Amino acid sequence: MAERYFEGIGRRKQATARVRLTKGKGAFVVNGKEVADYFPRFGDLDIINSPLEDGGAKNAVDISVLVKGGGTTGQVGAVRLGIARALIKMTPDVDRAMRKGGHITRDPRVKERKKPGLKKARKAPTYTKR
Repeated sequence: MAERYFEGIGRRKQATARVRLTKGKGAFVVNGKEVADYFPRFGDLDIINSPLEDGGAKNAVDISVLVKGGGTTGQVGAVRLGIARALIKMTPDVDRAMRKGGHITRDPRVKERKKPGLKKARKAPTYTKR
């Protein structure tokens, strides 16, 4: 029989992460790789592990993540949100700690579209008087 897992979906910018938590010893796999190999950038692991530390489940759960789309920053934010949502499903009493830490508020910032007549979203061509 398959072991029971708790799933959370996280999104940020163009990235989507599907996170599965099972009771375990702290194994963390992202797209088939170890988390430190998938996110080698300095500070990314701190962001990803922050909901686990606030929820008190640092080495108590095994985490499996499937993340698609976006860049590194978006994927890190999506994984963080997915972990927080899955932890709340697993142990509902950590909801207050997750909210206080700001882990379950989705970051709504996305890339602004380019407007006609401009070079980028807001950069206008140089003004010339004559």
